[in-house]
This record gives sequence, structure tokens and C-alpha cells, in this order.
Amino acid sequence: METAQSQQQAAPGAFTAFARFVLCGGGVGLASSFAVAALASWIPWALANALITVVSTLLATELHARFTFGARGRATRRQHAQSAGSAAAAYAVTCLAMFVLQQLVAAPGAVLEQVVYLSASALAGVARFAVLRLVVFARGRSQATTTALPVQTTVARASAPAGPAELCRAA
Repeated sequence: METAQSQQQAAPGAFTAFARFVLCGGGVGLASSFAVAALASWIPWALANALITVVSTLLATELHARFTFGARGRATRRQHAQSAGSAAAAYAVTCLAMFVLQQLVAAPGAVLEQVVYLSASALAGVARFAVLRLVVFARGRSQATTTALPVQTTVARASAPAGPAELCRAA
């Protein structure tokens, strides 16, 4: 029971977790955007984005497990796999945003590309926060909460209806 309570206390609230998510995920995302831009000068942009997404997802999942959501340890394989699913969706969003940009602007500059990429990443990041908090790292929190807060029940006895003899005595 003591372990469950300490796990419950270790899990940060939504505001704190989001602030940590922005700090960790945003920092990794910002560094990733520059890495994608640099790598895209040597290889196709979609491949550069895919490679950087894999590396940044592994790094960010570890940071989120240890710091953002208070899991106190390394991320499990299950958490990495689930996080990878949300990262794949984020990858699709950033690719779609860049594809649309290429269709709308013949030769976008590096600044415009960064603005579009970071905007798409921010949108995907908010969705990822919800998935990570509610699905990927929620399991330990919900078990700790149910373990730490036992349910108490009260059983009420139904009394038998008063018969004629009891009614006469009461009168």
C-alpha cells in the first residue's frame, strides 16, 4: 500500500505533466527540426524526417517516462511501442503539412519550412500528450489510485413488514 501511495504522489498533475511534456518534447522537437533540415540537404526530406523521428521518439519516450509522467524508471517495450504509434501519426501530420506546403509554394524558404514543420509538430504534440498521458503512461497511475483508495461498502438490512400482532402491540 505504501508503494502505491508513493507512486500516486510521484505522478504529477495534468498542468505539471504538460509543462514537463512541453519542456522535454518541445526541446527534442526543436532539436529534431534542425536535424531534419540539416539531414534533408543530403537525403530526401521524408527519409530524413523518418530517421530523426525514430531517434527523437526513443529519446523523448525515455524522458517522458522518467520525468514528464513520473514513471521513475526506464520506459517499457510496451510504452515504447505505444509511443511509436503516436509518433507515427505525428510523422504523418508533419509529412502532410510539408507536402501541402510544397504544393502551395513552388520554392519555400528555410524559414517558411521551419514554421510549417514546427506548427505541424506542435499540433501533433498536443495530441501525443493526450495519448501518452491517458493511454501509454496511465496504467501505473490508475492502478495506484485504485490500490490506494479501497472501496467501502455498507450492507443495509431490510426489516420485515410489521404483521398484525406487532401493529396491535404498538397501539
